[in-house]
Amino acid sequence: MATFLYRLGRFSFRKRHVVALFWVALLALAGAGAAGAPAAGNSSFSIPGTEAQKAFDLLDERFPGASADGATARVVFKAPDGQKMTDSGNKAAVQDTVDELSGGAEVTQVTNPYQGGGVSQDGTVAYASVTYEVPGMELEESSREALKAAAEDARDSGLTVEIGGDALQAVPETGSAEIIGIGVAAVVLVITLGSLLAAGLPLLTAIVGVGIGVATITALASTLDLGSTTSILASMIGLAVGIDYALFVVSRYRAELAEGREREEAAGRAVGTAGSAVVFAGLTVVIALVGLSVVNIPMLTKMGIAAAGTVAVAVLIALTLIPAVLGYAGRRVRPAGEKSKLLGGGRAKDKADKPNMGTRWASFVVRRPLAVLLLGVVGLGAAAVPAGSLELGLPDDGSQPTSTTQRRAYDLLSEGFGPGFNGPLVVVVDAQGSDDPQAVFQQAGDEIKALDNVVNVAPAAPNKAGDTATIAVIPDAKPSSAATEDLVHDIRAAGADIKDGTGAEVLVTGATAMNIDVSQKLNDALVPYLVLVVGLAFLLLIVVFRSILVPLKAALGFLLSVLAALGAVVAVYQWGWLSGLMGVEETGPIMSMMPIFMVGVVFGLAMDYEVFLVTRIREAHVHGEKPAQAVVTGFRYSARVVTAAAVIMIAVFSGFIGSSDSMVKMIGFGLAIAVLFDAFVVRMAIVPAVLALLGAKAWWLPKWMDRALPNVDVEGESLAAHAGTADKDDEDKELVRA
Repeated sequence: MATFLYRLGRFSFRKRHVVALFWVALLALAGAGAAGAPAAGNSSFSIPGTEAQKAFDLLDERFPGASADGATARVVFKAPDGQKMTDSGNKAAVQDTVDELSGGAEVTQVTNPYQGGGVSQDGTVAYASVTYEVPGMELEESSREALKAAAEDARDSGLTVEIGGDALQAVPETGSAEIIGIGVAAVVLVITLGSLLAAGLPLLTAIVGVGIGVATITALASTLDLGSTTSILASMIGLAVGIDYALFVVSRYRAELAEGREREEAAGRAVGTAGSAVVFAGLTVVIALVGLSVVNIPMLTKMGIAAAGTVAVAVLIALTLIPAVLGYAGRRVRPAGEKSKLLGGGRAKDKADKPNMGTRWASFVVRRPLAVLLLGVVGLGAAAVPAGSLELGLPDDGSQPTSTTQRRAYDLLSEGFGPGFNGPLVVVVDAQGSDDPQAVFQQAGDEIKALDNVVNVAPAAPNKAGDTATIAVIPDAKPSSAATEDLVHDIRAAGADIKDGTGAEVLVTGATAMNIDVSQKLNDALVPYLVLVVGLAFLLLIVVFRSILVPLKAALGFLLSVLAALGAVVAVYQWGWLSGLMGVEETGPIMSMMPIFMVGVVFGLAMDYEVFLVTRIREAHVHGEKPAQAVVTGFRYSARVVTAAAVIMIAVFSGFIGSSDSMVKMIGFGLAIAVLFDAFVVRMAIVPAVLALLGAKAWWLPKWMDRALPNVDVEGESLAAHAGTADKDDEDKELVRA
C-alpha cells in the first residue's frame, strides 16, 4: 500500500492542475445539485420490528386520510387570575381562535376545547388541538405564521396563550460557536506548522471535503429522506477528521523536507507513510459509522452512512488534493523546524537540538510507567462513575428551554391536566375477524382503566369499517418517567390476554410508546454493535500493527474513554453540573441514541490517534530501536501533531454545543469530552505506559498469523527502494537542466 500511495502522492504533486480541477469540478457539481434540491425536512422516524411502529402502520391502513404522520399543534389558553376559561369573554376569544385556525390551507382538523373535553377541571386552562396534513418540517412557513398570528390575537384579549407540538419545529441552527471552533483550529494549525500558508492548507482542503459531503447530502435529502440533522452531524465529523488527516500529511511532508528530500519526493513519501495511516484511520471511522446500521433504525443508519461518506471524501482529499496544493505552495511551505519570518523565523538553531515536549513527556512515562498507568485508569474510572446513573429517553417539549413557547405550553398542560397529559398513549385495537368488535373494544377499555397509573381512558373511536378502534389513555406520570414506561408494558401484557381470549390484537403507540421502544431497541443493539465494530477494527489493527496486544490495548483504552465521556454527559445534562456554562437550560434523561452513537464515532476517532501515534512508534521499532526508545522516538515525531489534531477536533466539536437542537448540542459536548479523555489520557499517557511495561512483547504475533496476514507496510519500509530511484531521477533532471 505504501508504494501505491507514494506513487499517488507524486502523481498528485506533479499533475496538480488536473487533481485540483477534478476536486473543484466535483464541489461545483455537488453545489449545483444542492442548490436545485428541495430543503431537507425531518427524516421519517420509523423503528421496524417494534409494536409502536406496527400500530402506527395499522393506523395508516385502517384510518385512511387521518394524516397519522401530520404535524400537530396544541394551542394552550390560560385565563387571567380570578377568571375561568368558561367565562363568556374567554370562550368567545377561544372560539375566534378556533375559527381562525380552521381556515388554514394545510389544516385538516381543529378541536374546540368546549366540545372535546379540552378544559381543565378547575376551569383555568384549555387547549385546542390542530392537525395538519403534512409533517412538521414540511409545513409552509405561511402555516406557521398563521398559527403564531392566531395565538397573538388571542393574547390581545388578555389570555395567556402558548403553542406546543411539532408544528413550530424548525431546522436546527448551530450558532456562531461553530465559527469560533474553526477559528481555534486555525490558531492551533499556525502554531503547529509555523506558517500561515501551511496552516491554511488543512483548513482549505477540509472545507472543500465538507462542502462536497454536505452538498451531496443536501442534494439527495429529499430523494433519500435524509433528516435535517444529517448534514450537521456529517459536517461536524467531516470537518474534524478532514483537518486532522490533512494536518498529518502536511506535517510529514515538512519532516521529509527537513531530511533534505526534493519536494515531489517529500510529497510522495508523506502520502506513502502518513497517508497509509490516514487510510486505516479513516477505515476505522467508516466501519464504526456504517456499523450503526445494525441497530435497524433507518434514521440512525442514514446519519451513519452520510457521515461515513464525508469521512471517505476527507481521506481521498488528504491523499490527492493535499499533495496537489503543496505543489502550488512550493517553497512557501517550509521544512519542519523552520518558521516564517512573520512567526519568528530566523532564530538561532541551537534550540533545534533541545528535546521537544513530546520527547520529555515520553521519557518521563517510560521511567514511571506503572504510576502513570494507574493514575490514568483511576482518573477515567472516577469520571465514568456518573454513567452508572444513566437514564435514557428521547427529547420532547419538556426538555426545551423555559424561554420557548413549546416548553411553556407543556408546563401549562401539566398544570391544568396533569403531567401525563403531555404524553398520551394511543391504544389500537385490531378486532378484524372478531364476532363482536364492539365488545372487544369495551373489554380493552375496561381492562386498561383497571391498571395503575391511569388517569383517564377515552371511549373507543372505531374506524368506518368498525373493525379497528383507537383508545386514548392519559398516564398519571410525565412521558419520560419510569411509571409511564411500566404502564406501557402493563397495557401490552393486558393486550396479550385479550388476544388469547378473543383473537383481537391490542397495540400501543404514540410518541411516548415510540420513545420507549426506541430506547429498548438501542439498548438491545449496543452489545452486538460493540462486538461487530470493535471486532472488525481489532482485526484491522492486527493487520496494521502486526501485533495482538497493541490492538487489544487500543480497544480497552477506548472503552475507558467512552465510559468516562458518558459519565461526563450524565453529570452535565442529567445531573446539571456546569449546566450554565454549557448552555443547558433543562436537565433530564440522556438522548436514547447517545450511547450507541458515541460508541460508534468515538471508537473511530480513538483509533485515529492510535494509528497515527503507534505507527510512528512501530516504525522506530522496526528500524531497530529498543522498545522504550521507540516510544520516545515516536512521541518526538508525532506527539505535537497528535496533540494539535486533538485540540482541533475538540474545538470543532465544541462549536456544536451552541446548536439550537438539543441532540446536536449533546452530541457535540459528548464527542468533545471523549476526544479530550482519549487523546490526552489514553493515547498520551496510558498507551506509552503500557508499551513501556510490555517491552518487546507488545509486538508479539504468532508465526502462523504473521505468515497469513497481508503486509500493508504502513511504516513505508518498501519506500527505501523508491527513494534511491527517485534520487537518481532527480540527478538526471539536474543533468538535463545543465
